[in-house]
Amino acid sequence: MTELSSVAWPPVPIRTERLVLRAPVARDRAAFIELFASPEVGTYIGGPRPRDELERAVPEVPGRRFGLFVVDLDGAMIGMITLDRRDAERPGHVRPGAGERELGYLFLPEVWGCGYAVEACAAALDWFAGMRPGEPVVLCTQTANNRAMRLAAKLGFAEVERFAEYGAQQWFGVWSSVTLSG
Repeated sequence: MTELSSVAWPPVPIRTERLVLRAPVARDRAAFIELFASPEVGTYIGGPRPRDELERAVPEVPGRRFGLFVVDLDGAMIGMITLDRRDAERPGHVRPGAGERELGYLFLPEVWGCGYAVEACAAALDWFAGMRPGEPVVLCTQTANNRAMRLAAKLGFAEVERFAEYGAQQWFGVWSSVTLSG
């Protein structure tokens, strides 16, 4: 299995028509706290976290780790995208031995419905395909999350299975640049 960690991180910022995907900086701290404290954002990820807890826990430069992109619109963070390894102990895998990259994303509610998630996630998937051609990316979301289900379809994820996890029905899909171009 090839390791994405051999890729220089953070990469050069990725520019789309309206957005920049970049590494986090100190000025993003307030937006990180807002994301994780938001009841709307927390609906399908276990609920919001207490703001006072986040104020204590979030470092000066939050989220500075491999696989995390800040989604920037006109110089301000509006969301984040992650490409983390899916935990081998969780259900839902497409490779023997697991280890797939899993697409995750969170956006501030005030920018929902503007197409930013599709634009940013597509750019992150294109970047990943350039770094690791043919490697699959997986996505898991609650079937009740209609917005996430539509986004998965727009991005070209194909359903692999459904299962119960975290007390809810989950949809699990896979994306591969080979399938899209082949």
